[in-house]
Amino acid sequence: MVLKLYGYPSSTAVKIAAIVLHEKKIPFEFIMVDLLKGEQKKEDYLEKHPYGQVPCLDDNGFLLYESRAIARYLVEAYPEHGPQLVPTETKQRAIFEQATASEAFNFNRFASPLVFEIIFKEFVGGKTDPAIVADLTDKLSARLDVYEKILSKQKYLAGDAVTLADLFHIPTASLLIKAGVPIIQDRPNVTRWYNDLTSRESWQKVKDDVSSSL
Repeated sequence: MVLKLYGYPSSTAVKIAAIVLHEKKIPFEFIMVDLLKGEQKKEDYLEKHPYGQVPCLDDNGFLLYESRAIARYLVEAYPEHGPQLVPTETKQRAIFEQATASEAFNFNRFASPLVFEIIFKEFVGGKTDPAIVADLTDKLSARLDVYEKILSKQKYLAGDAVTLADLFHIPTASLLIKAGVPIIQDRPNVTRWYNDLTSRESWQKVKDDVSSSL
């Protein structure tokens, strides 16, 4: 049975799941959940995802939500497909876990609300607040200074092989570029890392259309 990925095309979380599906070369069917029409709150979908959000994965009746949980599941459930993306050796695995925590608490914690403030706030009736933008940009810049040091010594955040920790950054980082926030381009090692990740076939497949087939 082909896996089913429920989601909305522009969702960064959906794109994370789709990137990993393509990295692992696992065939899947994309099923649209139209957030603008409120389909995520309909009873049949809430049975799949009780929070009424996207994405949700259906693997032959096994339902899983939360993009990072889906990514880890795909790595463990389909080890014979594509790159491993999660180290198995104890110390390497610990460094990987360190990098994933850094993505969550030192990158996404500031990057996601920054992207919302600049790009999406107006769609929900708000107006971009320059003070919030400046504060979030300063905080994220300080964290990316640390990224710059880490990436001056190794190719990726957890070493010299790409992992989920790197891939998790791509959708939101690409929106920072779109929003005109130059904090990636201002750091040569972060720029090299970002360009490497966004040139991967998996991102090229999903950046404009997550339903793209393998």
